[in-house]
This record gives sequence, C-alpha cells and structure tokens, in this order.
Amino acid sequence: MTRPAPVYEHPPTKVNDGSLRGRRLVDLIENLFFAVTTGLTFAFGVVLRRESTTSLVHVSYLVLLWAAMAYLALPRLHRILTTMYVPDYFIGRARTTDGLLGDPVNLAFTGSAEQIHAAMQRAGWVLADPVDLTSSARIISSSLSRRSYPEAPVRPLLLFGEIQAFAYQQEVEGNPAQRHHVRFWPCPEGWLLPGGHQVDWLAAGTYDRSVGLSLFTLQVTHKIDRDIDVERDYIVDTVAYAVPESSVTVIEDFSTGYHHRNGGGDAVATDGDLPVVDVSHVTDLPEELVPEPLDALHDVGRRPFSIIAAVVLGAIALGVTVGISVVRLAAGDVSGVLGEGVTSDLRTTTTVALLAYYLVIVATFALLAWKTYLGRRWARLCLVVLLTVTLMTEFAQAFSNPNQTLGSMLSLSADLLTIYALTSLSARQWTSPRRHAGVR
Repeated sequence: MTRPAPVYEHPPTKVNDGSLRGRRLVDLIENLFFAVTTGLTFAFGVVLRRESTTSLVHVSYLVLLWAAMAYLALPRLHRILTTMYVPDYFIGRARTTDGLLGDPVNLAFTGSAEQIHAAMQRAGWVLADPVDLTSSARIISSSLSRRSYPEAPVRPLLLFGEIQAFAYQQEVEGNPAQRHHVRFWPCPEGWLLPGGHQVDWLAAGTYDRSVGLSLFTLQVTHKIDRDIDVERDYIVDTVAYAVPESSVTVIEDFSTGYHHRNGGGDAVATDGDLPVVDVSHVTDLPEELVPEPLDALHDVGRRPFSIIAAVVLGAIALGVTVGISVVRLAAGDVSGVLGEGVTSDLRTTTTVALLAYYLVIVATFALLAWKTYLGRRWARLCLVVLLTVTLMTEFAQAFSNPNQTLGSMLSLSADLLTIYALTSLSARQWTSPRRHAGVR
C-alpha cells in the first residue's frame, strides 16, 4: 500500500507571538516612558558635553556626564535591547540586572541552604554582606584605601529571574580588590538540568583580580580572571578538604567549552564541565544564619529605595524651582510673564495668580508623591507624565541657551534622577496591583 503524500494542514496565518496584543495599555505606557527616560538621559549627556570646558565647575560636568552615562543611560539601554535578543531561559549563564549575560554557571550543589552555609564556613569562606547603601559605601572606601573588608557585598546577578540567595567569598591578603567569590541560586522545585540531572542549587564562582571599568556600561566594578575553571576547582577542593562527609561528581561536557565575556566585559573561558557537590550529609549546622537575599530588587514587601529617592529628589527639585520663583515674585519681578511697562494693579493680580499656581503645583506633587509612596500606580504614572513634560521643557531651554547656570543644571539633574527612579523596575514592582501584600 502506497503511503499518501504528506499534506501541510496548518493554514498560513500572520506571524504574531501575542506579546504586544495581549499586553495591557498601562504596560505599554510603562515601557514607553521607560524608553523616553533613556532618551532624555542621552539628551542630558549632550547638554553636559556642551557645558564642558576647562574650568573646574565645567570639569565637574564631565564627571557628571560619565556618571549619567555609566549608571543611568547605558544600563537602561542594555535593559531595553537585551529583552529582545538575550534568551529568557536557562542557558548556563547568569544575567546582570541590566539584562546582559553574566558569569557562567560552573557549580552545582545538593543539600539544604543550612548545609551549604555550614560547609562553606567550615571551608574558610565568609558570607557576603547584603547590598545596601552602607555596604556599598564601605566597599568603595575599602577599595580606595585598600583596607580589608572580608564581608564585602557582591553585585547581584539573576538566574531563574531571581538574584542570588547568598554569596560567599575569601579576601586575598586583606585587599578588597582581589577575592574569591561564589554566588548561589536555589533551583525551582521539580526543575531538571539539561540532560535530566537534578540538583538543589546552582552556583557561579569567579576570582576578582582587580577593580576597573565595565566594558559595556563604564561602571566601576571588579574585573574577574579569565580562567574560571581554576576558581571552580578551587572552591570544590576547599569544600572537599574541610568537609570529608561531602562528595563530588562531575557532569562532563555539561556545556560546550567556550570563550566569551561576562556582563562587565571580562573574558571568560571554561571546559564546560559541571562539578556537583553533595553536602546533604553535613550535620553540624551553624547556630546563626543570614538567609536574607543580598538585594531588595525582588522583595515585594519592602518599600524600594527608588521610591524613597524619587519622593525626596522630586521634593528638593520642586522646592528649589518654586522657591526661586516665589522669591522673584515677592520682589515684584513678573517681567518674564507680562513684559515691561505694566500697571501696578496688573502686576499685583499676576503675582497673586502665579502664587496660587505654584501652590496648586506643590499640593498636586505632594498628593501624587504620597500616593506613590503608598504604592499607587496611577499616582506614579501621573508623576512620570508631569516630570516628562517638565524635562522636555527644560531640555528645550537648555538647547536654546548653551550657557546654563549651575543651579539650572542641578535642577535638571534632580528631575532626571526622579523620573529615572520612578520608571525603575523596583518602582514598577512596588506600585503594581499584582504585587504581594507588603508595607503600605
């Protein structure tokens, strides 16, 4: 019997993954303003570059330009682009919070978090501090002064959409610029490694050799050693030596051996093997553990720093702008509105109207800022819209007048930082109606 010729039964349809059609209007607005803020940041860089001369004040603009590009514009640009071309599934690589491919996953563990803590501490490793303002300031000062900081924080990396649960490190000769360190992520329940292997934890271990600038964002960061397999094997050896009840098996050729770069632009090379360290038989657990995450990025119950910073910066910028305007009005200066040669009655009426206008602005901002602080998304979006219009007006004035005062530049900076904070990922999560119940 002759088999019938195969027939393609699926009729051709328009190719559409539904990602945009199914997205709600408010999410499209969120992403639009996220992109607009990125464009405004680059515009801010253009204004700063025009103001840069040889004077000390203008040289400070160059420093501000670098900070704006390294910590605002480039990370956000990477975030936009990497959502389109970086896979959002497990490929054996962690990701930076900017969306770039980070350190390779080169270790796996079986056992509980408490057993890993016990094994790492017995092997001479130190638990890294959480990432906050205090620890960040301390590691900067320690690196500059070369003072020891054994518990220095490590930069958050993402795996399975979550930052590392904790990290361990060993400082080298009291120099915070050089250290061994390894991050740990719990595997999702029931999840299997490619090939069907099951483990409880995945880890990424690298060696920090110095402090330098990131190739992709120009941020100050640690530079890692290229041969990450040496660090991987060192971590395994320290645990195997100090914890005899542990065991190690190796998944050979877990990934293809390759040469690439991590999120900071540092070259990495690996043979693709994945050691699996079993610490499930460790019983002498430490009395005190610090299981909290190293960063509040995905902590839905804690008000993020971006919200607090946006409210404070916005209030300062508004206070300065309104304060200067009120002082001018109190002195009778309304020439910018009415021009010269007006009657005193019209001048008085205009002054009262402008004072009432500024009072409405302050009251509106106070209401929206308070509602944003409480987690209301509509209030945050209203603030974003108002600040975007304000920034566009300020940029138009800046481009038309190349000689900006230091006060106007600082006001522009504060407004830009405010809208940047309001459109950040943590601010979006805090004001999302889908977030879990938290501090209100």
